[in-house]
Amino acid sequence: MGLLALLMVAAVPAARAADPVLLVFGDSLSAGYGIEAKAAWPNLLGTELARQGKRYRVVNASVSGETTAGGRTRFPTALKQHSPSIVILELGANDGLRGLPVNAARDNLAAMIAAAQRAGAKVHLVGMQMPPNYGPDYTAAFAQIYPALARQYRTGLTPFLLAPVIERPTMFQNDQLHPTAEAQPLLAKMIAADLKPLLARP
Repeated sequence: MGLLALLMVAAVPAARAADPVLLVFGDSLSAGYGIEAKAAWPNLLGTELARQGKRYRVVNASVSGETTAGGRTRFPTALKQHSPSIVILELGANDGLRGLPVNAARDNLAAMIAAAQRAGAKVHLVGMQMPPNYGPDYTAAFAQIYPALARQYRTGLTPFLLAPVIERPTMFQNDQLHPTAEAQPLLAKMIAADLKPLLARP
């Protein structure tokens, strides 16, 4: 291999390392529970954005089983470690499934949004909805967390992560909670589309 070819090969990792970081900070719905990690929607998002001419190094810091309280605890370390330009915050599902107080989830998410913005990152909030068996009052209050915070902090918003697949049972694993590998490209495309207004901001 000639010197020029060697230099070109060496430049590829350097260029990727120089790309701004997009940090996905979520729970099992983003961590790729039950599927290969490389098939999870955050890992497909970088490719989808690159097709649109937007290059980011996507870091998936999602942890299965995470609540908003747990996320709030480890979020400062993630911010310091990765110095993201954009944070996609996808938390709350486990709070809802456990019936935890809506106000606590809202406060935890608000603290993370504020911390990210203080660090100079743009924030995109990804919402969740609870099934109707949790009662109309709880499900309505929970669903309002995300649009209310998006308005308050002027973040980007995807109202419901599972919107592309919620009416398609075959797109879910046997637990009927976690999307299959086949569902992940649909989620990635939706998030990429919803990110466009945020990416257009200076």
